[in-house]
Amino acid sequence: MNVTVFEALKWASSFLSEHNRDENAGEIYLRHLLGLSRSSLLAEQRSPVPPEKWEEFQEGIRNHAEGVPIQHIIGFEEFYGRSFKVNEHVLIPRPETEELIYYGLEKMKRLFSRGSSLCAADIGTGSGAIGATLKLESTDWPLDVMAVDISEEALAVAKENSQRLGAEITFYQGDLLKPLVNKGLKLDIMLSNPPYIPLGDRETMSEVVVDHEPQLALFGGEDGYDLYRRFMDELPAVMNDTFLIGFEVGAGQGETVADLLRGTFPEGETEIVFDINGKDRMVFCWRK
Repeated sequence: MNVTVFEALKWASSFLSEHNRDENAGEIYLRHLLGLSRSSLLAEQRSPVPPEKWEEFQEGIRNHAEGVPIQHIIGFEEFYGRSFKVNEHVLIPRPETEELIYYGLEKMKRLFSRGSSLCAADIGTGSGAIGATLKLESTDWPLDVMAVDISEEALAVAKENSQRLGAEITFYQGDLLKPLVNKGLKLDIMLSNPPYIPLGDRETMSEVVVDHEPQLALFGGEDGYDLYRRFMDELPAVMNDTFLIGFEVGAGQGETVADLLRGTFPEGETEIVFDINGKDRMVFCWRK
């Protein structure tokens, strides 16, 4: 007997719920396997799932129940309307980071004249989501984008994503801003989603994250601020007179990161921006 789309989703929802996993993963995975949009999948509720797809679907859902991120099973994650390859070497892009880019672009419009040539960097690029999206969305300026990561494996993923999406980016392997400092490069814009989770939070985190995403991209030392502090040592050497800096931060970290930026650039303006869920997720600093 053929299993319908409705029955497949119902089974996945129940199975994932029993294993304390996100029940929506079933819909995401089935859409991927059948090549359907959400509305098309809902319209096909009574249609049978091909037997080979049903087998693959069950295997993937069981793997997810055991802790493998659904994005790793699929191999991609959607970000700003584009698909980015992800694997165990890169952080899976989150919706909060889409907001970092959105607000960054809004602030760029106010800071920089339309059509002016700008240099931007994505530090700790991972999958390349920030750098590639910034390049492809910044249609008002000729934007030269650089992306840095300490991990060779992460850079390989970022390069593959940027090439597939047609985003021209210069990549550097190295620690934070050091490759740019060493080359004497200057930036107008710097965006980053650095590791910011305090080490003590590891015990309460889902194994889906801790066991399958790179530790380098997750944890920011005992209090979560190690990378931000190091940024403050290096940023003055690379930012131009007029600049925009944007960080993603953990919920509750906004004021501390803002204070670090105020101390580093007392003549600049600093703003904490709250995300769609009302959490302090972004900190921007600029000077005009």
